Amino acid sequence: MPASEPSAEDIAARLSAVGLTPRVEQHVQLTSIEAEVPESLSAESWREVLEAVGEADQFGLLANSLNGRTLWAAVHTAAPATGDVRGPGRQR
Repeated sequence: MPASEPSAEDIAARLSAVGLTPRVEQHVQLTSIEAEVPESLSAESWREVLEAVGEADQFGLLANSLNGRTLWAAVHTAAPATGDVRGPGRQR
């Protein structure tokens, strides 16, 4: 089991608890969680959603008039190696 799975599954469970339907996908370096967010989500539910995705390594909200609002979160499966921290071309 990848190291990120329990955390991603916990986030997904918390999103489900507020009535969202999360989709969890395993990728090579991360586990992603996405859920459509209805316009009718209450302020209290928003607080719970933000607390849940705040546990992820990254999160955001995509919103447009065609597709509505999609919440996303990503949990990395492994920390980058020391040489990869600065990115390509920036290593000493």
